Amino acid sequence: MVSMTGKRTTAAAQVGAREDAPPHPRGFGLTANGYGSLSRQFPPTPRGARLARRTVVRQLGQWGFGPMTDASCSVALVVAELAANAVCHGRLRGRNFHVRVDYEGPASRFRIEVSDALLGRTPEQATLAPEDEESGRGLFLVECLATKWGWEPRNPIGKTVWAEVAAAPPAGGGRAHG
Repeated sequence: MVSMTGKRTTAAAQVGAREDAPPHPRGFGLTANGYGSLSRQFPPTPRGARLARRTVVRQLGQWGFGPMTDASCSVALVVAELAANAVCHGRLRGRNFHVRVDYEGPASRFRIEVSDALLGRTPEQATLAPEDEESGRGLFLVECLATKWGWEPRNPIGKTVWAEVAAAPPAGGGRAHG
């Protein structure tokens, strides 16, 4: 077989090269009219929550929002808090949690949704925990960063906690995918 570089390769060499090469992440930029979407499931563990945050930050980079931009930091923190809540309060054995992040360029906002399998523990009004408590500040942080947030039942089971975060279009308009 002749490759794009004009070098002749065998099928066996190509298979060996694929095994040696690390997996290439498949990222997609914003559409030409400024929309982007990420949807993925994660295991309901602390590692799954970290992976969710890292995956979202990586995708935001593909959309043109660098990891140190205000938009990326705000979205990452909201995802981290909602994912941690899904792991701590919405965990159901054998069920993953789901993260969806949509960017609506014309509206200059992100919509973050984290769904888990347990409806019994629904989020309450965000309050600041006492200083001597180790936890209990997540929804307060979400409320500070989001223009609005809430939750809704999820079919067939569970709930979805969502938040909207304002964000101007990325510098350079983001990378459109083809």
